[in-house]
Amino acid sequence: MTTREEALEYGMSFPDVYVDTPFHDPNWVLVRSRKNKRAFLWTYEYQGQMRINVKADPEWIDFWRKAYEAVIPGYHQNKKHWNTVILDGSVSDGDVKRMIAESYDLVR
Repeated sequence: MTTREEALEYGMSFPDVYVDTPFHDPNWVLVRSRKNKRAFLWTYEYQGQMRINVKADPEWIDFWRKAYEAVIPGYHQNKKHWNTVILDGSVSDGDVKRMIAESYDLVR
């Protein structure tokens, strides 16, 4: 997974979610739960790289950061609960999807 479109398409595959652009900067596109309006997937471009922010269980947060150089503490988010994934192709599609799914489960 290397594009915003791929990330958003997967994020939108979960039930009762919607795309939101809440900021004046159109670069930030989120996917939220309809039930509680909490975002579980943040997409944005930063320093020429497409990135996503996903919530992670605190027990797994360091695992992902150690497993992949492209997984770093969450940009503009609580570093204890959020990771940023740089979508440069170095993280397998399966693991990116797993992280998005876990984020969805944690916020709904």
